[in-house]
Parts: sequence; C-alpha cells; structure tokens
Amino acid sequence: MISLRDVYKSFGSKHVLTGFSLDIVEGEMMAIIGFSGSGKSVAIKHIVGLLEPDSGDVIVDGISVPSLTRRELYKLRARIAYVFQFAALFDSISIGANVAMGLRKQTELTEPEIQDRVHEALELVDLPDAAPRFPAELSGGMRKRVGIARAIALRPKYILYDEPTTGLDPVTSAVIDDLMLRMKSQLGVTGVMITHDMRSAYTVATRIAMLYEGRIRQVGTVDEIHHTTDPVVQQFVEGRASLAAASTSL
Repeated sequence: MISLRDVYKSFGSKHVLTGFSLDIVEGEMMAIIGFSGSGKSVAIKHIVGLLEPDSGDVIVDGISVPSLTRRELYKLRARIAYVFQFAALFDSISIGANVAMGLRKQTELTEPEIQDRVHEALELVDLPDAAPRFPAELSGGMRKRVGIARAIALRPKYILYDEPTTGLDPVTSAVIDDLMLRMKSQLGVTGVMITHDMRSAYTVATRIAMLYEGRIRQVGTVDEIHHTTDPVVQQFVEGRASLAAASTSL
C-alpha cells in the first residue's frame, strides 16, 4: 500500500502541495487528474523519493520514504518503476540497452538473465524485434511502449505512469491504455497514473482522484467521478471552459 499523508511541498514562494493525502491500495489502478500545473507530477515523485516533502509523510509498504538512506532508497526503487512522460530513452544506445539499464544498475542478474528479461519485457509490450533498433527509429507510441518495457523488466510491485498518453493520437493512446490494463491483469502490478486525459482515466482506472489547489478535491470510483456533483471536478471531467458553466448544469 502507498499512503501520502498531509504532504506539503513548495518551491520558493510557490506552494504546490498543501496537505495532499491519498491512499493507493494494492491491486488497483489509481488515476490522479488535475489541471496543468496543479502538481500531479510533484505528488508522485514523492513516492520514489525523487522529491522530499517539506512536511507530512509518504509511506510505502509500511516504510517512510523520506526517512530512508540513499542505499535503502535504491532498494525501494527496485519495487517501484517510473514511466516518464516522454519515455526518457537514451538516444545513443539501442532499445535493448535502454530496457536493460535498470537491470544492470539495480540487480545482480547475469548477462544472459538480463537479456531474457529484456526479451520478455519487449514481448509483453508487443515489440519483440525492437531490441537492436534505436529510439530515433521508433514512433512516439513505440517509445512509450519501450518506457513501459523498461519499467516491467524490473518486475516491480508498483508502476507510476506520468502522462502516458500525452502527445499520442487516439488509436495509439488506446494501445497504451490496453498495455496498462495488461500490466495490471497479467503481472498483478499496482498502478498510479497521472493524466489530464479523461478517456484514458475512465478506461484504465479503478479509482480516480482530483488534485486541486494542492490537495485532493475528490476521490472515488470511475462512476462516482463521472457523475460528480462537485462543480470543480465536473468542470474538469467535462472539459468546460469555466467554473460558472459547470455550476449552471447542477
């Protein structure tokens, strides 16, 4: 279980998280939605210790993340994979080497075992022949799939997805949604996805949480969020231009 408890985070005079609290239970796919710049990426970076809270706590499987030593943090990160918004692949090395990178840094696997993991991960994202190719040879959607392959190669317990469908056409977005569902059903991975794409959130999530003004405004099932009566949440999920327009529909 992942639990963020009353997390505050500021950058200079900018207050990003102002009492952010959220529990993510094992086996679910939690989607965190919110307006651009609302702090969604900031929130999930606390889970893997990429950021430390100014106050509050982040608990993963009973362990306080901010209290960990660097060595302990690396050990935790072997169980929590992070899929970056734009895949964050290294252009100068092959796809196979990109997928293997985490395995070489965070495990003691032999080279044949690493290659088996790379092949297995690329198979799972439907790119079985991509290992010798380079990122520049792949489409944006394929690069996103490689990012997911790199994450699952570590066989993590949790996967954090940062805007996984950003910049993709509807068909490719649907492919990524299907992959996220596959990771949950086939591998039993607990997922946390941040997104502004409500079609994707409704398709993939078991629960959805709305981040607004630094804290959770509402959290609920897909049906509860879809039929929300909260004007702020309704404005976002319906894509209305103004809060007043959302209020008039209540």
